[in-house]
Amino acid sequence: MILRRLALFAFSFPLAAQFNVLTYQYDNTRAGQNLNEVLLTKTNVNSNQFGKLFSYPVDGYIYGQPLYLGGVNIAGKGFHNVVFVATEHDSVYALDADSNSGANADPLWVVHFTKGAALTTVPASDVNCGQIEPEIGITSTPVIDPASGTIYVVAMRKVIGITTTYEHQLHALDVTSGAEKSGSPVIVLASVPGMGEGGSTLTFVPKNYKQRPGLLLLNGVVYTAWSSHCDIGRYHGWLVGYDAKSLQQVAVYNNTVNGNMGSFWASGAAPAADSNGDIFMVAGNGAFDAQTGGADLGESFTRISTANGLQTQDYFTPFNVNDLNSRDLDVGSAGVVLLGDEAGNSSHPHLMAGGGKEGRIYLLDRDNLGKWQAGSDSQIVGSIPGAIGGLFGNPAYYSKTLYFCGAGDNLKAFAVSNASLTSTPSSKSQASFGFPGCVPTISASGGSNGIVWVLESSPALHAYDASNLANELYNSNQKSARDALGSYVKFSVPAVANGKVYAGTQNALLAYGLLGSLSITNAASGQANIVAPGSLVTVYGTGTINIPPARFPIPTNVGGVTMSINNTNAPLLFGSSSQINAQIPFEIAPGAGALTLSSSSGVVGTTNFLVQAVAPGLFLLGKGRAAVLNADYSANFANNPASAGSFVSAYMTGLGPVDNPVPTGMPASADPLSRVTSLVSATIGAQTATVLFAGLAPGYAGLYVVIVAVPQLTPGDYPLQVTVAGIASNTGTISVR
Repeated sequence: MILRRLALFAFSFPLAAQFNVLTYQYDNTRAGQNLNEVLLTKTNVNSNQFGKLFSYPVDGYIYGQPLYLGGVNIAGKGFHNVVFVATEHDSVYALDADSNSGANADPLWVVHFTKGAALTTVPASDVNCGQIEPEIGITSTPVIDPASGTIYVVAMRKVIGITTTYEHQLHALDVTSGAEKSGSPVIVLASVPGMGEGGSTLTFVPKNYKQRPGLLLLNGVVYTAWSSHCDIGRYHGWLVGYDAKSLQQVAVYNNTVNGNMGSFWASGAAPAADSNGDIFMVAGNGAFDAQTGGADLGESFTRISTANGLQTQDYFTPFNVNDLNSRDLDVGSAGVVLLGDEAGNSSHPHLMAGGGKEGRIYLLDRDNLGKWQAGSDSQIVGSIPGAIGGLFGNPAYYSKTLYFCGAGDNLKAFAVSNASLTSTPSSKSQASFGFPGCVPTISASGGSNGIVWVLESSPALHAYDASNLANELYNSNQKSARDALGSYVKFSVPAVANGKVYAGTQNALLAYGLLGSLSITNAASGQANIVAPGSLVTVYGTGTINIPPARFPIPTNVGGVTMSINNTNAPLLFGSSSQINAQIPFEIAPGAGALTLSSSSGVVGTTNFLVQAVAPGLFLLGKGRAAVLNADYSANFANNPASAGSFVSAYMTGLGPVDNPVPTGMPASADPLSRVTSLVSATIGAQTATVLFAGLAPGYAGLYVVIVAVPQLTPGDYPLQVTVAGIASNTGTISVR
């Protein structure tokens, strides 16, 4: 019988290579494309197979895009795939990404940055602007650094005392607990030389700004960009950078130092950045005099170098800048997307695209933005007037196609090739969307099964065929009793990760995915929804089915009970108490996995998951101890430690292919042995532990053993971790003397 795992682990590491959402629109190009989605396809995204799975209540509006990090060791709760959201009530939530049942009904952790009547969020009435209402707290999309296990957020607060003040704090939170990292938080303050406010220095006034665009993490620096409240008073476009480790301020940029306005808001879109470390931003209505040698870049697309502080390197300003300013049709209502080189040509290999409230599409050469030219935009790669409704948020880019969803317009696709953008859409949705349009995000498996996802104000979640937007695959109002979105937050964008779509609303986080009543985990680590061929798994939600401990050959049909995985029946090891232990057939290829559990009376339940070549899991005993035998074959415990320099045997599953294949459901042989073909390494207490053998355990099915030499360590308890083909297992404690 499979060793039962208990939840208490030592460190936080990803358990398997899955797709993480760490920043706005997936990466710093802001292309909005997740090309690693194998579970959601054009075939199964429909109202019969896809719908709302669960939801979590939260305490305020979620403006930022949900973020996802797999295999997080939550303090005291074990490993979870986690979705993170932040609210305007100044709260950050870490929620189980796979289920809200049982222990996962409550947040894994939640932190609040307000405190009683003395520290509150900022009422919209305090800033005389209803753009963000009813309160201002955390508005932007946070950013995650997986290497350090840190999520960064900016929160605005009202500090009530003898006098009332306002502040913005940058927080660096531990993803495992929500605890503040060292040096966190810091209060955002900034100043630059300039005459834009009547003196010789511009000073950042906290009450006058909201931190609207998503955060950017670039080369070890967290960048925060700032917007005004409506167009009230004197303000500027600020970009302020902080060292990601120390939170010390390292750079400040202001785009209208001698003028006014020009704030960065982009309807929440985060600044884009390229591999050279340059940042690309778009400013709203504001002073512009760069064409005469001045420093003011309102109403402009800007390339900002990070090589030596923050410095303007290039810009593009529309020819009709004065008209855009006077009619409040600023280009700053949207961000930019950086296109792949496949869209360019030898003259313009590096492109980016954007738009604005005027409804014009701009295609720009990132190496030569074009500056300003009187009369027309003919100096840039492309300028297409009236192509779309007013744009709020970002376009998306996938497979040499740009996707725009303007206010009062259809979702539209424009082909781009050889540095040329078609002037008419190649396809468009049948429906049009009122203000503010929608922000598209895309899931695909490489170049196939492209799906465009949007949230809109009706409210609804929609899914469209990326190759033909006239083909709507799904919307949440088709079966509204089950799938209703409930409410909508303007400019919001869903996040797609590992078979699920996460949507933030005014009071909840919703998770959509393929409908099914079962769940599947690695039997050793407990990692959900990611398995390897030949590995041992636990399937939950199986009801009252009982399967006695199996003998060899392990049966695939026990009293009419079968578990089909991609149409191949899996060996059933044991079943009891609403769970069944089974082996994933070695014959299953990496990719999408679909499981159907049936009995003699019909289908019991289904679930979908990812199959990867390797998904290593270390079996655990009580209190997080690794299932390890010492050199004398006795179990390793605190009162029975292994000697430094001896060898220990760790028992695992999910290590992938072996050089002497064994039939599914059959025991591995002792002669010849079946060795793992991938590179295997191990550490004990962060020190390298030489791997002497890694392969199937003789006499067992799906069970692997990794034999390692114990390094020279002082007596004590240490975490053991095994890495296979670059993918780390969970950790378990072993004792050394």
